[in-house]
Amino acid sequence: MPYKDKEKEKLSKAKYDAKRTGRTRNFATVVYPESAPVNWIERLDQHHIAALISPLHDKDKNPSGEPKKAHYHVLLMFESPADYESKVAPIFAEIGGVGREKVGSARGYARYLCHLDNPEKIQYSPSEVCCLGGADYNSIVNLPTDDIKVITEIKNFCRENEVYSLAEIIDIAETLHPEWYSTIVLSRCYVIDKYIKSLAWEFETGYKRMSEREQKENE
Repeated sequence: MPYKDKEKEKLSKAKYDAKRTGRTRNFATVVYPESAPVNWIERLDQHHIAALISPLHDKDKNPSGEPKKAHYHVLLMFESPADYESKVAPIFAEIGGVGREKVGSARGYARYLCHLDNPEKIQYSPSEVCCLGGADYNSIVNLPTDDIKVITEIKNFCRENEVYSLAEIIDIAETLHPEWYSTIVLSRCYVIDKYIKSLAWEFETGYKRMSEREQKENE
């Protein structure tokens, strides 16, 4: 219904715009263990909101080189835009969150939880990210270039350690390399299987690769 009073209409629109400004799908905060409730993760989980909690950042340093206080990064991901004051602020207060950040890219912030795109910073293990409310860290952060990197690591491992069994590399990955495990079983099993079979064939037949043949020719 249109307003008869133009000033009231203008004021109402300003309030509406201000409210929308504080709305987004993703919010982040920082939690310091010494000032947060002991059960802050359980409290967060009870809200049934998709969330990611970083590994404990206990090796970060300030630009001056001084160690930062140990902390966690927490990312909340709502299914639709949420108002900070009414929905997010009470949750952050309950878990002892310090500060707030509106996050434009859930993938970008999720990758920051482990400094995946910041090689100059301490790297934290993706396997230590805590996923709540149905959040799947690997599916959020994964890029095609990540698969290529993992496949290269698996190939090198199999070649250097003479692993010719897909079952063996899957078991090794499950136990020692969770990031390998998810890549193998969810998307790249065919490639790894073919590579391992090819390695086994080379070993059984005594096949010489091009680099070896060229080296022999030059001797």
